[in-house]
Amino acid sequence: MDANFEDQSKLPELKLDAKQSQGFLSFFKTFPHDYYTAHGENATFIAKTYYRTTTALRQLGSGSDGLSSVSVSKNMFETIARDLLLERTDHTLEIYEGSGSSWRLVKSGTPGNLGSFEDVLFANNEMQDTPVVVALLPNFRENGCTVGLGYVDLTKRVLGLAEFLDDSHFTNVESALVALGCKECLLPLESGKTSEIRTLHDALNRCGVMLTERKKTEFKMRDLVQDLSRLVKGSIEPVRDLVSGFEFAAGALGALLSYAELLGDESNYGNYSIQRYNLDSYMRLDSAAMRALNVLESKTDANKNFSLFGLMNRTCTAGMGKRLLHMWLKQPLLDVNEINSRLDLVQAFVEDPALRQDLRQHLKRISDIERLMHNLEKKRAGLQHIVKLYQSSIRLPYIKSALERYVGEFSSLIKERYWDPLELWTDDGHLNKFIALVEAAVDLDQLENGEYMISSSYDPALSALKDEQESLEHQIHNLHKETAKDLDLALDKALKLDKGTQFGHVFRITKKEEPKIRKKLTTQFIVLETRKDGVKFTNTKLKKLGDQYQRIVEEYKNCQKELVNRVVQTTATFSEVFWSVAGLLSELDVLLSFADLASSCPTAYTRPIITPSDEGDIILEGSRHPCVEAQDWVNFIPNDCKLVRGKSWFQIITGPNMGGKSTFIRQVGVNILMAQVGSFVPCDKASISIRDCIFARVGAGDCQLRGVSTFMQEMLETASILKGATDKSLIIIDELGRGTSTYDGFGLAWAICEHLVEVIKAPTLFATHFHELTALAHENSVHEANMKQIVGVANYHVSAHIDSSSHKLTMLYKVEPGACDQSFGIQVAEFANFPESVVSLAREKAAELEDFSATAVIPSDASEEVGSKRKREYDSDDMSRGAARAHEFLKEFSNLPLETMDLKEALQKVSKMKDDLQKDSVNSHWLQQFF
Repeated sequence: MDANFEDQSKLPELKLDAKQSQGFLSFFKTFPHDYYTAHGENATFIAKTYYRTTTALRQLGSGSDGLSSVSVSKNMFETIARDLLLERTDHTLEIYEGSGSSWRLVKSGTPGNLGSFEDVLFANNEMQDTPVVVALLPNFRENGCTVGLGYVDLTKRVLGLAEFLDDSHFTNVESALVALGCKECLLPLESGKTSEIRTLHDALNRCGVMLTERKKTEFKMRDLVQDLSRLVKGSIEPVRDLVSGFEFAAGALGALLSYAELLGDESNYGNYSIQRYNLDSYMRLDSAAMRALNVLESKTDANKNFSLFGLMNRTCTAGMGKRLLHMWLKQPLLDVNEINSRLDLVQAFVEDPALRQDLRQHLKRISDIERLMHNLEKKRAGLQHIVKLYQSSIRLPYIKSALERYVGEFSSLIKERYWDPLELWTDDGHLNKFIALVEAAVDLDQLENGEYMISSSYDPALSALKDEQESLEHQIHNLHKETAKDLDLALDKALKLDKGTQFGHVFRITKKEEPKIRKKLTTQFIVLETRKDGVKFTNTKLKKLGDQYQRIVEEYKNCQKELVNRVVQTTATFSEVFWSVAGLLSELDVLLSFADLASSCPTAYTRPIITPSDEGDIILEGSRHPCVEAQDWVNFIPNDCKLVRGKSWFQIITGPNMGGKSTFIRQVGVNILMAQVGSFVPCDKASISIRDCIFARVGAGDCQLRGVSTFMQEMLETASILKGATDKSLIIIDELGRGTSTYDGFGLAWAICEHLVEVIKAPTLFATHFHELTALAHENSVHEANMKQIVGVANYHVSAHIDSSSHKLTMLYKVEPGACDQSFGIQVAEFANFPESVVSLAREKAAELEDFSATAVIPSDASEEVGSKRKREYDSDDMSRGAARAHEFLKEFSNLPLETMDLKEALQKVSKMKDDLQKDSVNSHWLQQFF
């Protein structure tokens, strides 16, 4: 096995001298055939990672030529293969066979191309997600980067092309990788400046995508149309037209064809489809949003309900529904009619529990048709696969009649979407023909014994062989009777007839009986073997009949094999129907899963009202977080969220730690995502204006391994929001600016808020500890530079109650209008059982600082709130002048090309900007508070 992925073009060599080679061979021969060995760094990696001890290592050779080796059993190999290719997605896996100095590569796999390992990876478990390999051809220019993208889904046999302009953070690339479920990405070597490529590598890293670098010469368009004409079904003209519309994407697709060796496998010819991938077809989600909203499952999840996928996956089919749900969650819809069409179907299934249960019972009996077809097309299918397709096919009339019984509000939609296609595909020209073939060809009675055989009546030659076999069996049985009579032994009790691989048909008697017939045994029979369990013997007549029987059995097997191949080839002609049926059943499965979830929760879900992105507001009444409320220990308190254009389109949410701010803002994102996937939502009532993108920045983890601090990570994520968001997006920001000093952090947060409100104009939920930000919502907050009111900002807070006598804090988890100007940090420390002396000192110091503080950006109406700090008012002109200059400073800061500047240069530039700002603050008391 080779886990070195840096230079996959060179195969690793096993360098051993003659003595070591002899030692290695002796060592290797001690293993049974179903064992593997790994060597060198790979052996150490396996020992430490999977055996969790280096005692599993053995040393081949000695001194500097020594080589670490580890043996891997078949079961452990399967575990390692699954982890490397399905979980870690940063290694390649290679299997070599041979001996001495002659070794050859027999299998290789990557996270994007599982091909040769599929039998190992999915022998006992479902295929959760179809891996996609993407190739990128970036073309860097002054005004940004044009990216050519090609992708291949090897399981569904789909090729795709896309081309788009991207920013310096590769936000479009990231959302495309997320939407496609990419596991591996090809990039040309040296395709740009170090800093630009590092940023692109970071985007791949964030998405958990394995990077595979290929020579630039592989990214070529030459002969591409000719190659595609062999792979893609149908006429070549549309393919030529599609490819000619791209400048760089065709080169990326060319690299993929060569990397995946698609032309080397004739079973691919005429079986691929090709399409243009449009970035604007679905809601865009980057890796930060996927993590913040817990969309997909993680290995660290304490239970399946921790992720949206885990919660929503109630699918019944063997794998197909699960994979489609995975895809839908990465590709929420943007079209109002499409979303409503899905919601109509979910509503039909919610309102008719009998129909829902009936359909789900039938879907449980459906095999993974997609995987069966994949094996069939790859010529890896046998009679077992055909029988599974047959067993799924005979369930379709039951599904059809269940759908036909529905007479509710959406009967015409159900008829058009499911019943009509099923009616077409199950007629005598399609699947009924396939069912008749299987019933004629396969001996279905033998299935109970676990045997998959062609029925002898299916073919005259097979039937004749069967008759001959039965005749010989009859003759052998008669000979057995005659011999027992001749030897005067009880049939089957004393004289047994055995059939084995070594001697074929033989007679056997126990050693106790042998003396009785010894004379006849030595004169009339041939003794083959004498053992404790008895004596085996034969005669010329039995040997002749046994040899004839063996020859007929071999002929029968060969005839069976040919007929199985013929049945498999005939089944492959139904490929298009089976793929269509698979798509329809998996869609039905996912929508039934949504209905089951909506109906079975303790508090039922509701159907959202969907409006286009330029109309309507986002109103969620009594909304809940679906994953949090599903935890056993949670009694969830619902909250309203009303993002209203021009009034509360931008919401600043303040309140204590642990008070529920993060849960509240995330649940809004999750509710919108669920609605655009076509699911009911955990609300009492919901109206949602479609969002083209969800940006979420909730808590930045340190990335020291890549030399990125918490604050820098926070700034990079925020920069991608500022560059990528539009007024049709949804922005969720939690605790921005806490990675630096209070004043810098507050200044940045203020400027970012102002930019989001005035320039981007996207609905935003901004949770913060900077209570001073609540002044943005003050109705007299006027920007001097353009004398324009900041409108659409509203303050909300999560409420908490402090007992006046005991100072004890109780979280109420309710989101209410108005600002909160207390952090409750000391009370939370009490929650955590801090020593009393520490808490008392903290109260004293906080009181001193409040007296000393000159902070007063809070509007006058906030002074009525309990526990507010001492305030100093500034006049509005002073504030406006100061805010305008601060805005200018932050705009200049956000335009700095930090990713291309070294640290010293960046510090000098920022220091000069700060000095200039300090000079200008002479005219503004408001600005002076920050120095």
